[in-house]
Amino acid sequence: QVQLVESGGGLVQAGGSLRLSCAASGGTLLGYNMGWFRQAPGKEREFVAAISWRTGSSYYADSMKGRFTISRDNAKNTVYLQMNSLKAEDTAIYYCAADKSAGIFYTLARRYDYWGQGTQVTVSS
Repeated sequence: QVQLVESGGGLVQAGGSLRLSCAASGGTLLGYNMGWFRQAPGKEREFVAAISWRTGSSYYADSMKGRFTISRDNAKNTVYLQMNSLKAEDTAIYYCAADKSAGIFYTLARRYDYWGQGTQVTVSS
C-alpha cells in the first residue's frame, strides 16, 4: 500500500516562496506518475503539476508555468513542489497523488490512485 505524506506548507507573504515535499513509501514507485493538486475552500480540486518518477519529465497546468517547479529525488523517494512568486489566490490545501498507470499525465483527480492528507498553504496579501 502506497503512503504519501506532504509537508512544507505554511503562511507566507505574497511574493514569497515555499517548497512542498511529498514523502512516498510502501512500494516501488518507479513506474508511477506523481501529481500535485490543490483545493481552495468552496472550489474543486485543481491540477497543479505532474512528474514521471522514472524519467523525470513533467507537465504543468498553464496557470502554474513559470512559477511552480515539480521535481523528484529517487534516493529519498520524495517529490517536491517549489512555489515562487506566490499570490493570495494560491491559498489552498495542496495534495500529493500517485498514478500507478504511469502513462500520459492526467489532470483529473479521479485518475490518481493514492493521495496524501494535504498540507495547508496560506498566502497573505
